[in-house]
Amino acid sequence: MKAFTYERASSPEAAARAAANNPEAKFIAGGTNLLDLMKLEIEKPTHLIDVNGLELDKIEKTTEGGLRIGALVRNTDLAADQVVRRDYGLLSRALLAGASGQLRNKATTAGNLLQRTRCPYFYDTAQPCNKRQPGSGCSAIGGFSRQHAVVGVSDGCIATHPSDMAIAMRALDAIVETVKRDGTHRSIPIADFHRLPGDTPQIETVLEQGEFITAVVLPPPVGGKHIYRKVRDRASYAFALVSVGAVIQSDGTGRVAVGGVAHKPWRVDAADAELGKGARAAAGILLANARPTEQNKFKVDLVERTLGAVIAEARG
Repeated sequence: MKAFTYERASSPEAAARAAANNPEAKFIAGGTNLLDLMKLEIEKPTHLIDVNGLELDKIEKTTEGGLRIGALVRNTDLAADQVVRRDYGLLSRALLAGASGQLRNKATTAGNLLQRTRCPYFYDTAQPCNKRQPGSGCSAIGGFSRQHAVVGVSDGCIATHPSDMAIAMRALDAIVETVKRDGTHRSIPIADFHRLPGDTPQIETVLEQGEFITAVVLPPPVGGKHIYRKVRDRASYAFALVSVGAVIQSDGTGRVAVGGVAHKPWRVDAADAELGKGARAAAGILLANARPTEQNKFKVDLVERTLGAVIAEARG
């Protein structure tokens, strides 16, 4: 691990200013992803800004009837919150499907959204990786690609986003609230927050230098059956081959987001409208532009089968 300096932020605005003034600075809260990457010298920040002392660990109702989740709310606390369990069951189920109890106790809401891919080539510094070293190439293309993306890919990267929580947030139409270095705030729809790889896979979100997440806001509850189904190689502590997060109403309409298939949580509005016609119709739209490899083409069928199981569960 490279040497670094350290400070404790006194406010969200101060944290944003400190990070904006030093391009090699990183925020740290739970550190469940960042510290691993620092040990491998994939992330090499020269300065860490500790944000744990900021009062961003509350879950509060909004005046619109939704829920504001502070950036520092731990995954365990969010999954166990009574309002979340009652009104946003999809989010609670997705959180409990991720990582381990020990990691959920440390991991934060903002950190979960910002975690980086688990592509083995990204973690292997002896291998070319455009996400780690732009312009070096993508070892997964032509390499071992069973875990990788099948849709939204580019010639520069086929990595997937690893978050379970983000899939639920995408299905629930969450809004990410941030503060910039000049103290201005903005609200970013979760649909726009993560980027597809294109020619710049190293740029994973629309955040500006130093921009700091303060909260994630959920709109008022939508009711219906909330289901999260995760298909993986082992029963726990494994990332999704395919995951499906859905909210399905009694008339068969609803919304669906898919994980394990793209560089970001994957949702296509037109697919939501097809849920009442069954899994094949909706999955066909979700993966209409899929570009799987020979090793991961099974994911196309797996999305349809998993979505079919979710729809069957919703219908009882």
